[in-house]
Amino acid sequence: MPDHPEILEIVKRPTDKRNFGGSWHTDQMFSPRPAMGTILYAKQVPSAGGDTMFSNQYLAFESLSDGMKRLCSSLRAVCYGENREKYGGKSRKEFYADKIGMKAKEPDEGIQTTSVHPLVRTHPETGRKALYIGGHVQHFEDMTREESRPLIDYLMQHSHRPEFTCRFRWETGSLAFWDNRCTQHFAINDYPAETRIMHRITVCGDTPF
Repeated sequence: MPDHPEILEIVKRPTDKRNFGGSWHTDQMFSPRPAMGTILYAKQVPSAGGDTMFSNQYLAFESLSDGMKRLCSSLRAVCYGENREKYGGKSRKEFYADKIGMKAKEPDEGIQTTSVHPLVRTHPETGRKALYIGGHVQHFEDMTREESRPLIDYLMQHSHRPEFTCRFRWETGSLAFWDNRCTQHFAINDYPAETRIMHRITVCGDTPF
């Protein structure tokens, strides 16, 4: 926002085909120091729908078999922010140009948009281990995309099993603050022809380990 550059206004208009955050992810995973937390404040919500799903990644990891835990603990995930393969050869800005009213911008010069993080992350405050996966993960370090894809697909499906998730129903004035180090989230796009306006702040994080 012009007067508040730390606040991102997230707007979905009735004519938009897609929404912002409409896939399972954890914020800024492509950064070397991903966002620790995200604060989202509802300014205008649709008459129905527009909820956000959250998934507990502590439980996602803890429910894996011992063998899968060992395998995942040995892997590092390569995470992309600006990934033309994901967008059919287009930049993120080009891909969303005719699908969403918000104006996506190209990354600032010098901003790192590809990072490598452990697939199993240790929370620096609780000491618990969490599965650290989301839509930014494209392959594993020292592995090809073809080799990586079956395991990524399995873990993505596993990571948001119903028993790990909750659904937040927004009202005007609702505020949510979540920990990106142990959760994923998904903004549901189920309110055609209506407007949803949110204000978002991301909180600086640290290097995953």
